[in-house]
Amino acid sequence: MTDTPRTLAEELRTRTDGGLVDLLRARPDLLNPVPGDVTQLATRAGTRASVVRAVERLDRFALQTAEALAVAPDPCPYATLASLMTGAPAAPPGGAAPDAPSLDAAVLTALPGAVAALRAQALVWGPDDRLRLVRTARELLAPSAAHPSPTGLGPTVAEAAAGMSPGRLQEIIATAGLPPTPDPVTAVAALTSLFTDGERMAALLDEAPAESVAVLDRLLWGPPYGSVTEQPAPHLRWLLDRGLLLPAGARNVVLPREAALHLRAGRAHRSPAPVPPALAPVTARDPQAVDAAAAGQAFTALATVEELLKEWDLGGPAVLRAGGLSVRDLKRTATALDTTEQTAAFWLELAHGAGLIASDGEADERFAPTPAAEEWRQLPDERRWAELVAAWLDATRTPGVVGTADAKGRAAAALGPHLDRSPAPEVRRRTLALLAELPPGSAVPEAAVLDRLHWERPLRAAAPEGAPAAPSAPGGATPPPGEDLRTRLARWTLAEAELLGVTGRGALSAPGRALLGDAEGSAGAAPRTTPTAAATREAAARAAALLAPLLPEPLDHVLLQADLTAVAPGPLRRPLADTLGVLAEIESKGGATVYRFTPASVRRALDTGRTAAELQEFLTTHARTPVPQPLAYLIDDVARRHGRLRIGAASAYVRCDDDALLAEILADRRAAPLRLRRLAPTVLAAQTAPDLLLDGLRAMGYAPAAESPEGDVVVARPDAYRTGPRRAPVPVPEGPPVPDAPLLEAAVRAIRAGDLAATAARKPVAAATPAPGAPPRTTSAETLATMQAAVLTNAAVWIGYVNADGAASQRVIAPVRVEGGFVTAYDHTADEVRTYPLHRITGVADLADDTV
Repeated sequence: MTDTPRTLAEELRTRTDGGLVDLLRARPDLLNPVPGDVTQLATRAGTRASVVRAVERLDRFALQTAEALAVAPDPCPYATLASLMTGAPAAPPGGAAPDAPSLDAAVLTALPGAVAALRAQALVWGPDDRLRLVRTARELLAPSAAHPSPTGLGPTVAEAAAGMSPGRLQEIIATAGLPPTPDPVTAVAALTSLFTDGERMAALLDEAPAESVAVLDRLLWGPPYGSVTEQPAPHLRWLLDRGLLLPAGARNVVLPREAALHLRAGRAHRSPAPVPPALAPVTARDPQAVDAAAAGQAFTALATVEELLKEWDLGGPAVLRAGGLSVRDLKRTATALDTTEQTAAFWLELAHGAGLIASDGEADERFAPTPAAEEWRQLPDERRWAELVAAWLDATRTPGVVGTADAKGRAAAALGPHLDRSPAPEVRRRTLALLAELPPGSAVPEAAVLDRLHWERPLRAAAPEGAPAAPSAPGGATPPPGEDLRTRLARWTLAEAELLGVTGRGALSAPGRALLGDAEGSAGAAPRTTPTAAATREAAARAAALLAPLLPEPLDHVLLQADLTAVAPGPLRRPLADTLGVLAEIESKGGATVYRFTPASVRRALDTGRTAAELQEFLTTHARTPVPQPLAYLIDDVARRHGRLRIGAASAYVRCDDDALLAEILADRRAAPLRLRRLAPTVLAAQTAPDLLLDGLRAMGYAPAAESPEGDVVVARPDAYRTGPRRAPVPVPEGPPVPDAPLLEAAVRAIRAGDLAATAARKPVAAATPAPGAPPRTTSAETLATMQAAVLTNAAVWIGYVNADGAASQRVIAPVRVEGGFVTAYDHTADEVRTYPLHRITGVADLADDTV
């Protein structure tokens, strides 16, 4: 049910174009499709879905103001609204505020702005002496038994007494000391007058027993409902007999709104919140130390994503039938990355959101790096970081919900479906914007940020009944159970920003500030403009330029040690890191990375086609210390044995020029599962696949090499498997996008032109007068004659038109030419020249005066 459009439409019609632009920017759902005129705009602004969306975006004080209007008389003078907010009469807007406590003074100072914000969003209309809340908003915010109001107030006396018998009403007013009335309506009015009269109400309560007053105190700030037995206690009977408690069901009673307001000294809210909570206490840190910490974490983030790509280089884990990664594979990935499962889910979703990993789409579907991953790995470190944070900032996929149960009790899987949460980008940007309001290097507790977010969007921060426990954040902290989605998103944002290096030691870094750009506005009623993808990339590029000098310079050397280890005292250049990652195993990571050389790692390097001499030369070139003798012996020993055994496909065979070595393998009990038999002095056949035969012999301590059908050694590449070209997941927006300035201006012009066409005065036509608002009806001859006359006189006319889809509209046009069954005219509604078929014009009428 919507409010009467014409009254609201009249106020919207008086607004300037800038006022309509502000309304459409604050409520972009009103633009889909563009309203034909102001009346349609007002009607759409009063629909339930649109009002709910607008109310959800109010800050706490604006919402409290709307809630007060919902329990106030309709219409409500501004002074009455101010009294409900403060409990005392107030000066009109613009007048001097009376002497009041600091909170009430702050309420009176902020109240005009709250009313203006509600009026700007077409939730409130009317002059200050007759403020009206849109009917749909009143229905949403007014107290009821099914939907209690945050004010804690109950129904009015008239609403609560609607089902009472006339006799019972007369008994109540008689006990309350009121004269009898002729009917129930006047009885309710008399009781209402008593409860709103301060002096008489005070005298009545002075007679109340102490137990009765205690009951009223318990119901005072809500909930206003209570239960009674069939034989109420005397102190409850005293309240029931005087109407201070009215029946609300078989065994329930309610405190009437008027009585509660008297007991509250006229306040609608117990704790008005006219100003947002302060971001305090502030911890000041050295901005350079913050940037250094953030840069170190950014480098760690790049190393972690790169390690993930290497882990899945030859093909990642299988995709579940329902989509996503299994719990076992998530644990395995977390172990490989040396982190928790929740943090591993974040790195997986980050790489997926940046388009670096995806499913291959094959019959036995598996996850693997994409071709874009190779391009990403070749970029400079700062640009790789920019790619990751740009994808993270606008992503709606939320790794924090991984592991939580959906409506059907199924756990959400990493990289699976149902991870999109539309509010995530807005909450993420707003959380970082709050940190950007602080001086550089300043940090505040997490609770202060959450309190501010709750104030800005109180309805969205309301935890649902029976909400499940929230999962832990990527940083490992477990939030309190039952938290709402917006709070959890903010917690995850703070933890993820620290992991990515957007923040350092709890403060926003200089690259983080550049990442936000100029798109973040202050808290207000209108939604903040969401930057386009191109704007986000530009901001990320600026942030990368600030990050570049903070990142450690890649090194071209390592330190070799006699215990078969190598120490990289910092990040290595990519070719060196890639080759060393094949030649040695990473033993520990941190500020310095320790690599360990093993026979298996050396064999792996030989499998790539390198010779022992090439490996020795590589180490000599990139080592600041001489190659230790044990390492040189290890390389030579593995190389001497590498490739003596050749594995090919028969099912599989083993070929070796040393028949004694083959005899040794046949005699080894560990070779029994391979089911080998000798075909020739230098050839063994196996009843197993070549890759399994390779693994089996390597497990026995040999160094076999795979052989091609031509007899050549097969060179194994570590980056052998990639998916086909894949696009990064597209964010799922929350509601309609915020329109840009050209679209808003064009929409306002169209609404104004449509309103002109709908409200223009017209001369009567000879045909029957159509119903109000209906298109005119004229014959084809009259239509043609009127058009031709308008061409000769350069006059504008009002037409009814039905397009090819059967949609009827009204337009004001200025005909220019009529020929061939078409009329070419300047359309004031569309603000352009158009051509209309005459047979689609239902009727035409001259304008009463030249208003165009």
